[in-house]
Amino acid sequence: MLVKAAAQTLAEQLAERFADRIRSRLLAPGTRLPSVRQCAQQQGVSPSTVVATYDRLLAMGLVEAHKNRGFYIRNQALVLTDKAQTATQSIANNDSSRLASATSGMPHVPVDAAALIRGMFHDPGGRPQPGMGAFPSEWLESNFMSAAVRRFCAGAELKALSLHYGEPAGDPGLRQALASRLNALGMTTTPQNIITTVGATHALDVVSRTLLRAGDFVMVEEPGWAVEFARLDALGMRILPVPRGPDGPDLAVMARYCELHHPKLFVSVSVFHNPTGYCLSPASAHRLLQLAHQHDFDVVEDDTYSHIAPDHMIRLCALDGLQRSIYVSGFAKILAPGWRVGYLAAPTHLVQRLLDTKLLGTLTTPALFEKALAWCISQGQLRRHAQQLRTRLDQARGRSVALALEAGCRFAAPPSGLFGWVDTGVDTDALAQRMLDKGYLLAPGALFHANHAPSTLMRINFCTTQEAQFWQVYAEVRAEMSRR
Repeated sequence: MLVKAAAQTLAEQLAERFADRIRSRLLAPGTRLPSVRQCAQQQGVSPSTVVATYDRLLAMGLVEAHKNRGFYIRNQALVLTDKAQTATQSIANNDSSRLASATSGMPHVPVDAAALIRGMFHDPGGRPQPGMGAFPSEWLESNFMSAAVRRFCAGAELKALSLHYGEPAGDPGLRQALASRLNALGMTTTPQNIITTVGATHALDVVSRTLLRAGDFVMVEEPGWAVEFARLDALGMRILPVPRGPDGPDLAVMARYCELHHPKLFVSVSVFHNPTGYCLSPASAHRLLQLAHQHDFDVVEDDTYSHIAPDHMIRLCALDGLQRSIYVSGFAKILAPGWRVGYLAAPTHLVQRLLDTKLLGTLTTPALFEKALAWCISQGQLRRHAQQLRTRLDQARGRSVALALEAGCRFAAPPSGLFGWVDTGVDTDALAQRMLDKGYLLAPGALFHANHAPSTLMRINFCTTQEAQFWQVYAEVRAEMSRR
């Protein structure tokens, strides 16, 4: 809270609050700050205090003023660049070592998704966080995980697993279990087509670094996973956003992209798409694969939510038979985020190239956790755990949807899976700032668009939005915003 009697002025306190949130990326680059009048009303201070606050943020290089449009959070990459340029002006031309020191550590590109990622590690007030991207940790607790690790931590086995690198492609037992799992989903594959990775995001990175070069065009669903936009951008790819609808991606847009830009890759979430919850229809899947063969691009299917989805749901890789498609999944969402076990299944002709990329990046992956996971799968523990989680999620979704509707929200997509795609009727960037003051971290719709376009939508986690208290606060803040 702002305190009048504090050693700092109100403007200094407010500027420090904004600065902390900007530096920690809880407020993403490009976000518009409240107008002077709005901010004064929200914080209970005078407009002159807000003007002084924004002047301080301008002086720190954290925001920029756009004439007749307001104040926007600057890219921290640009802030660092400005500082480096200022430092360079004071350095002698022949002092190259000092110049290198002044410019080292600068990010290559902005990472707007940092606001969402940091929410995984940020806990304002100890409340369940609506913008959270995973199951709450207490939902994942089990006895069998510790039993699995203990099984491989005895004497000679632990020594063997600790003092030697694991198999380059991953633990053979785990790859056999994964092949059986994929065959049950309709994918005809073998352990030789599977490579384990340090989580599903690492699998996506291995694919990108193997198949793409800086400047290549990549099609990605929009709205889509903010981290994927940022990751591809950081690698120098040119992103082509493809609108995602109830049945799948907009195939007409994809066809046009193929004619104009000859993209190399399409990244898709077929089942329980993040953030909408949509699932791919058979007709869209067939036409999409026809486009891939016709225009010679590969498809990466991110099936991160596989374990909370029915097995009969359409998977592109099952229809394609791993010809032009690569399957990616992992266990951070369902079982053990800290184990960091993911994997990919690829066409035979790509396996060695993908494995080389993995070896260059991580050598091998931790054999201890891979063996423990293989045991959890073989004993049926993972299957039973997933079923319990699905049942609990179904119950949570029902409660969350009822509360959201009562609070005046409208679902832009039928509620399914882990996330809800909710229309609030107000700018969710501004809403997120207001709710952060109340101790709640939101996932505004702009984070799920490649160009961070303003949006009235937000993604909610059904597990963490079951409490009436959150929706009451939300309704109050939204009502205040609507009145202005």
